[in-house]
Amino acid sequence: MKIYFAGPMFAKADLLYNEYLVKKIRDLADSIEVYLPQENGAINDKTAYADSKMIALADTEKVLESDLLIAVLDGLTIDAGVASEIGVAYAKNIPMIGLYTDTRQQGADNQKKLQALGDIAENQFHYLNLYTVGLIKLNGSVVTNEQDFLDLIKKQLAK
Repeated sequence: MKIYFAGPMFAKADLLYNEYLVKKIRDLADSIEVYLPQENGAINDKTAYADSKMIALADTEKVLESDLLIAVLDGLTIDAGVASEIGVAYAKNIPMIGLYTDTRQQGADNQKKLQALGDIAENQFHYLNLYTVGLIKLNGSVVTNEQDFLDLIKKQLAK
C-alpha cells in the first residue's frame, strides 16, 4: 500500500513529529510504502532550490500514486500545503485519514465551555476549516489520537 503523508514540515517540532508517526506507520507492515515529503531532498532541502512548479509536480505525482492520504491537521490552521494535498486526493477519490490532536477540542460536554461560546472572544474550542475537513470526511475520517489513527491505517491495509 502506498501512503502519502501530508503534514506541516517547517518547524523542527513538525519534522520530528512527522518522523515519529511515519516510523509507527512503517512498522505496521512491510507492504506499506510511505511518501513523506520532507524526505524528498530534491524539492524539500531548504538549503537548496526548488521552485513552486517543481514542488507542485513532485508532490502531486506522489498524491496521485497513493492508495491512502493521511494528514496531520494540527496547527494554528491546517497547513496550506496539507489542505492542497487533501483537495487533490479528494478530487481523485483517494481515501483519507486526518489526525487532529489539538487538546482544545476536549470538553465538548462541559456546560461552562459551551455557554462561553455566547460571549464575544471566549471560544474555548479550536476552529478548523470546515471545507477542508469536509473533504476528508467525505472520503474518510478524522480521529483525535494516534492509536485510532494507526488502527484506521491497519483497516485500510486489510481492504
